[in-house]
Amino acid sequence: MTRLTMYGAMWCGDTRMARRVLDERAVPYEWVDVDTDAKGRAYVREVSDGMSIIPVLVFEGGDVLVEPSESELTGKLDG
Repeated sequence: MTRLTMYGAMWCGDTRMARRVLDERAVPYEWVDVDTDAKGRAYVREVSDGMSIIPVLVFEGGDVLVEPSESELTGKLDG
């Protein structure tokens, strides 16, 4: 199965949506809470041009989705 890491925060609606989609599809992922993980927070800023845009999903192979919509995320998972 594809390895996936999600960077986000539980107060973020987009993060909660992404977690729901992954959980409904039983997609395993590593969770990084950017509120408590300084390295994770720095990585989010790195991939979002210095901003703190979440969630960030990093797929095996290096594909990255930053704040995807539900349709973007499901399209990536289905593709």
